[in-house]
Amino acid sequence: MATVEFRDLLLQHLHDAELISPDQGAEIMDEHERTGKAVRAIVLDMALLTEDQLLEAIAEALGGTVINLVATDVPQRVIKRVPGSVARMYSVVPVTADEQRLTLATYDLLDPGVVDELAFVLSADVSFVCAREEDVKAYLSRFYGDSSESVTDMLSALETELQETEDLMDFKGEEGNLQDIESAANLAPVVRFVNLVLYQAVKDRASDIHFEPFETEFKIRYRVDGALYEMAPPPKHLALPVTSRIKVISGLNIAERRLPQDGRIQLNVAGRSIDFRVSTLPTQHGESVVLRVLDRSTVQLDLENLGMPDDVYTDFGDDIRKPNGIVVVTGPTGSGKTTTLYSALRRLNTVDSKLLTAEEPVEYDIEGIIQVSVNEAIGLTFAGTLRSFLRQDPDIIMVGEIRDMETAEIAIQASLTGHLVFSTLHTNDAAGAVTRLIDMGVEPFLIASTLDSVLGQRLVRTICTHCKAPYKPEPDLLQQLGINPEMMGDQPFYFGEGCKNCNQTGYRGRRGIYEYLRVTNPVRSLIIDRKPTIIIRDKAVELGMRTLRDDGVRCVLDGSTTVEEVLKYT
Repeated sequence: MATVEFRDLLLQHLHDAELISPDQGAEIMDEHERTGKAVRAIVLDMALLTEDQLLEAIAEALGGTVINLVATDVPQRVIKRVPGSVARMYSVVPVTADEQRLTLATYDLLDPGVVDELAFVLSADVSFVCAREEDVKAYLSRFYGDSSESVTDMLSALETELQETEDLMDFKGEEGNLQDIESAANLAPVVRFVNLVLYQAVKDRASDIHFEPFETEFKIRYRVDGALYEMAPPPKHLALPVTSRIKVISGLNIAERRLPQDGRIQLNVAGRSIDFRVSTLPTQHGESVVLRVLDRSTVQLDLENLGMPDDVYTDFGDDIRKPNGIVVVTGPTGSGKTTTLYSALRRLNTVDSKLLTAEEPVEYDIEGIIQVSVNEAIGLTFAGTLRSFLRQDPDIIMVGEIRDMETAEIAIQASLTGHLVFSTLHTNDAAGAVTRLIDMGVEPFLIASTLDSVLGQRLVRTICTHCKAPYKPEPDLLQQLGINPEMMGDQPFYFGEGCKNCNQTGYRGRRGIYEYLRVTNPVRSLIIDRKPTIIIRDKAVELGMRTLRDDGVRCVLDGSTTVEEVLKYT
């Protein structure tokens, strides 16, 4: 019988132990890749094993036993052997300790690489026992404080240790040779510091982490819900060791500091599998590093979860099922275009369709879709990739972005030869997509015959539900939104007062606002006549299109966002 192999360690162990069948394993893996949910959680949700059975299996794989953590007395000296940042990052709590050895309680199967890293950052031989998830999490809170404690508090102990580390204090950044840089990058305090920053970013739902070296300081900032927040800055002498550590774990060349580099990190953070996309940029005072956080468990790639108005959801769902044509999503960088297109592809990803995507870079791996990462530096362009796609017998093609005449022409050719094409354009609104294509040099009659629809979108921050409060808006604010104050009557608007759940910002999370331009016959006539954007938009509105501003007003009136957010993004 052929050996079945799974990419997940726990899934492979459960299969090898004959606790799940190959079909069940495939179903679990599909759910894991679709939602980002942990494999152990899916196994328990599907009731394939009880938690006790699952813990027995994990303990066997780790070479340990299952314990009752609640009934275990853990001395204070043992708790102090493991810093809170490490315990939270890896979801482990210490149970016993001596000079050379530590026993840690966990509820999940740890990768051998993670086990080695734990042994390194804790400077001890580690062994494991298993305990129930709720018990481990309760002990994490009890031993290491509430998870909402500030990052400043969590950093203070580490910073002291960093300053006391002689190797680091002696380390002379720019003058250090390659061996010195590598040694500094792999020091336990530096490893722990980088892990803490990544853990805090994931906990705060950050989409990006910025490491920025300046002449006299080293800044670290998170982007949460589209806004940047600065965390407590580490000592300036840490800039090179920290950026080098990130380059080491993302497989980049630490000796190369004169050219930009791109890489990727895949880590288990607090029991969740997270991808980080890494970009380095040489600056006057060292390398600036930005990590894009790709957390599948917070991005639901389903059209139902995007918050589209019912009519847009229905029309968009109909248009993506057409046999051919072009569907374009527009908006600035960071407006959720890629998420919308992935959600559409996920819905169309069936056994009887071949899907190909060209992206720069590939953000999420989706089982069943052929994904190509465009690399202009080596000559792998969007146009060249798209041309090759047509020889691969596809049904549906996604092009990350239409940037030039050549890519636009091949996308149109693909549409005319019976393929459905998805792509994005950077324009301010849906109607602007037509003008942008004409400006690239595409003939209007070709746009009119192939373009099916354009979805314009933005992301606005949503009001924190924990500190949401009503208020009566000023009449001039209503006029800016185009709302008649008399029609409003006494209906309240809402804002967030600021609380610990939203870091005192008043906002938590984001949602989309949309405008959907369907290319019907009246619109086609205007395109062929090369009419300007404003006339195309006015005709679309006359035919029933809601503008981004109108959809924003809908979100203000239902209490999900503020007037300021809508005015800012529309």
